[in-house]
Amino acid sequence: MMKTIDLVYFNAGGGHRSAARALETVILEQGRPWRVRLVNLFEVLDPNNVFRKTAGFNPEDFYNKRLARGWTLGLQQELKLLQAAIRLGESAWGKRLQVHWMKTAPDMVVSLVPNFNRLICKSLLQARPHAPYVVILTDLADYPPHFWLEPHQVQHVVCGTPRSAAQARAVCGATSTIHATSGMIISPHFYRPSPIDRSVELGALGFDPQKPTGIVLFGAHGSKAMLRIARLLDDTQLILVCGHNAALAAQLRAMPAPCSRLVVGFTSDIRYYMSLCDFFIGKPGPGSLSEAIQQKLPVIVVRNRWTMPQERYNTDWVLENGVGLVLKSFKYVRIAVAQMTGRLDTFRRSIHALRNTAVFEIPELFEKILSGDSVARERLPMTPELVPYKRVLSSGA
Repeated sequence: MMKTIDLVYFNAGGGHRSAARALETVILEQGRPWRVRLVNLFEVLDPNNVFRKTAGFNPEDFYNKRLARGWTLGLQQELKLLQAAIRLGESAWGKRLQVHWMKTAPDMVVSLVPNFNRLICKSLLQARPHAPYVVILTDLADYPPHFWLEPHQVQHVVCGTPRSAAQARAVCGATSTIHATSGMIISPHFYRPSPIDRSVELGALGFDPQKPTGIVLFGAHGSKAMLRIARLLDDTQLILVCGHNAALAAQLRAMPAPCSRLVVGFTSDIRYYMSLCDFFIGKPGPGSLSEAIQQKLPVIVVRNRWTMPQERYNTDWVLENGVGLVLKSFKYVRIAVAQMTGRLDTFRRSIHALRNTAVFEIPELFEKILSGDSVARERLPMTPELVPYKRVLSSGA
């Protein structure tokens, strides 16, 4: 009988949905005998759009707008308020989730969202006590308490860094099974051979292939910080990706610059633009960092009081692995670019030492969890030769 796996996501920030879609794609391409469903958590908790009808926008819209405008100061305190609100709503929301699980009957539920994991796990246990519950951290580390990791739950926890695995062992204890992977989930598109000729492509866009080119990226909703970066790097070739932020894109296109630059709106092919570049500038989001590293781009990021609390460890990870520079402010970005372009080979050597195949490893973990195989506990990452998806690629898929 075909098993059903539910991947739970929401649209706050975009990375959770992207991770769910990446897993869905790999599972389908590997030919796994499962039915995969993407479940938007907010649609289950508020099926009649009461919040939107009352407030005039979706719950995640306010968060995404704050990211675009750089209004991130104070998120640490607001996170505690959000977690308190979730606790207050646990009874009503828990009943809705129970009804949903009973009606849809998943064989396994996988959470790719923070803050709601106590609620989701408890409701699944009450509705489907034999269905495994899996939490996949889409951050490089937890931001305790009650962000990703919850104690005293029967659950599987998938961790992409030694830091998050250590946190899981400390918080979750013996009731949880902890699985280590080699990194964050990114789209399988980033692992496919690139057919482009970088010099030809850059020339067609009006860039000089002999000069360094940077990509500036602040997630799916952009950031006004990109305006400052563009002004300070007016003599540097840049590809500026603004996502859904059309107003920001218009401002950047109107900005004069003596050096070639390209302003891009929302695109589903970040990999293409990264493949044209030599370095990355942006916020230290786990998805963007992992994509940049996969494309062998050293990174320039900022850590200060405006950095989102769950992303602060990511800057430590950058320095620990020697894959980029961490600034106190983007006002130093011109100096940072000069330093980076002078040391590209050093940064690239550090990047080549890292290997992330998590998106291919996780379906194998799912297989073991569904079969009840306890060997998966704290397992080592798969080597490239063992990644099933590699065989699909070699067959011309």
